[in-house]
Amino acid sequence: MQRTASRTALLVASYRARHSSRGDALFRDPWAEKLAGPEGAELAAQQDALYPHLELWVGVRSAYLDAHVATWTAAPHDFRQVVVLGAGLDMRAFRLARPHDGVRFFEVDHPASQADKLARLAAIGERPRATHVACDFEVESFVDKLAQAGFDVAAPAVFLWEGVTPYLPEAAIRATLGALAGRCHARSIVVFDHLLKKVMQRDAKDDTQAFVDALGERVVWGTNDPLPMLYEAGFRHVRGLAFDEACLTLSGTYDRAREFRFQRIVWASPTAPSLL
Repeated sequence: MQRTASRTALLVASYRARHSSRGDALFRDPWAEKLAGPEGAELAAQQDALYPHLELWVGVRSAYLDAHVATWTAAPHDFRQVVVLGAGLDMRAFRLARPHDGVRFFEVDHPASQADKLARLAAIGERPRATHVACDFEVESFVDKLAQAGFDVAAPAVFLWEGVTPYLPEAAIRATLGALAGRCHARSIVVFDHLLKKVMQRDAKDDTQAFVDALGERVVWGTNDPLPMLYEAGFRHVRGLAFDEACLTLSGTYDRAREFRFQRIVWASPTAPSLL
């Protein structure tokens, strides 16, 4: 059970900061460096020695999910709700919100991680721009908590579930997907990333898993095909994309040595394809 703020959130924020400072960055996050601080920078430096491609990997993932937010909140879809599950130090409410467009951002996270983020925002002189929903996913319903905070379950939303599934047991993933498909508007979209089983079978002493384990967030789940799980949860439209493919589309580059093929991004909806 998580009792302290996520340290992997610091790691990811540091990578977002580094990537977005590049001239060829796939996205911009001018807040990430201050939020990550020296601890995040040090964690990223340590991770680089184990796997030197994580900065680009984070960049691709962030940019791809950004594109989904832009797509679903624009015409003809016009979703007015964006929900970030397991938000960590996500800054999309700052980066992507457009003045007066009526789109509301919600961030759902464990109370310890959310308190840490709010403290970090205050330390850099920023007020929250999302509705923050503290939720212990093990004992509370995130849908109920969202509704109590003003989320409209009768209206469609785009749900971002970024960098979370590897750390959850399968039962928790199934429960989350079931709640999304069964209790939220049928046109809603969920976008998430996952590892393939081959990643789970590696010698943890020789790759990044041991490093992440040491941060207190053990990698426990991966799948080669989430379609059966999504079908059983109630989704009827599913699309998946390998990180290699997303990276090629967004950056125009490919390098087999990155091993991006062992991670995928999925987006799914309970609706029929004709509505998408």
